[in-house]
Amino acid sequence: MTTLADKPTTDLSLDEIKLGDIEVWMRPDREAIFAKLRDEAPITFHAEPLFEPAPGEEMLFEAVKGAGFWAMTRFDDVLTVSRDPDTFRSTPSINIGDIPPAIAEWLGSMINMDSPKHTKLRLIVNRGFTPRQVARIEEDVHRQAAEIVDSVAGVGECDFVNDIAAILPLQVICDMLGIPREDNHRIFELTNTILGVGDPEYVSSGIELMSAGMELFNYGLALAEDRLANPRDDITTSLMMAEIEDENGKHKLTSAELGSFFLLLVAAGNETTRNAISHGMLALTQHRRQREIWAADFANVSPTAVEEIVRWATPVIHFRRTASRDTVVGGQAIKQGDKCVMFYNSANRDERKFENPFNFNVLRSPNEHVGFGAGGPHFCLGANLARREISVMFEELFRRLPDIEISGEPAMLQSAFIHGIKRMPCTFTPAK
Repeated sequence: MTTLADKPTTDLSLDEIKLGDIEVWMRPDREAIFAKLRDEAPITFHAEPLFEPAPGEEMLFEAVKGAGFWAMTRFDDVLTVSRDPDTFRSTPSINIGDIPPAIAEWLGSMINMDSPKHTKLRLIVNRGFTPRQVARIEEDVHRQAAEIVDSVAGVGECDFVNDIAAILPLQVICDMLGIPREDNHRIFELTNTILGVGDPEYVSSGIELMSAGMELFNYGLALAEDRLANPRDDITTSLMMAEIEDENGKHKLTSAELGSFFLLLVAAGNETTRNAISHGMLALTQHRRQREIWAADFANVSPTAVEEIVRWATPVIHFRRTASRDTVVGGQAIKQGDKCVMFYNSANRDERKFENPFNFNVLRSPNEHVGFGAGGPHFCLGANLARREISVMFEELFRRLPDIEISGEPAMLQSAFIHGIKRMPCTFTPAK
């Protein structure tokens, strides 16, 4: 198991660890903080920060001080919460803070829903992300990865995040939704804003966030309207043609459901895989022996290497659930209405589950990580697609740019929700 030499340490006491403060998330000893919690206080209660509207936003947003949340840091406790959707509900929000009413309409997607409605909505698009469907677009994913590498191969250096890692998942999900290529860059900017909450480089005000969300929401509605007149073989057309059956009979998706559905798919479909690829390249630069092992037998090592990249990166740091009744988790009493936050980043470093979890090991097996969620009805819809994109991207990089490496410090996203890298320089021997 983990040796003392491998395990990170922190000088913070338990009383000084406040997971509701963004400062904690930018500390270099963040992993050590969670290791301390797992060992000494695996379920702890934390205050939420006060949300205050920026000047001029008082008519849209009220100052809010959340009731606080329970932090689940051990693997087994995260699984307990994730796999009991009757006790731990996704409604009203999977974010620690509740959704402000001003943006609830466009952010109220199925990720914030419970069954039976969540199940019915998920089934609509699930067929587009099955292993069989992902295999159908395999050739196109390979072609796009080759084009991405072609675009930088002769230069010898670039920004790995924006010039390589971000492009493939963005293009693939946009193609699947039927978004024209000329609109991809704007989609990229909007999803950066929506998922960059907490980082002043991307979001400086609630109005800026709301504007980005509404623009993407309305873009989805306009695209959907076009598919009514011009149906195609894409997910947007499937959404427009789908019918949901509930207590009121069969009906089409409402505008709010369709717009928020589109926003979820386009944001989650590119942001998380981008960060997995970016963290993967950084890890392979820092762990040269692991890179050699993978490159020497790419096809056979890929299945375990990809899973290790997702575990190591854990692109989504946490999801919240809300207790529907009084219960107990890991010996801790939880009251009805309490917020329970599953910290996937901590669960994926839990020494009780993973041998030497602070070592990056492309041959790790078994590797039952929670990088795609911890099971239950909200397990990542695009997990199969993400695995293929990660594998194909590194296959192309190893083949065309075999000495590519990260050459400078990554610029990290300031966020407690997305484990993101904004920019990261890389160098390589120029290739034709």
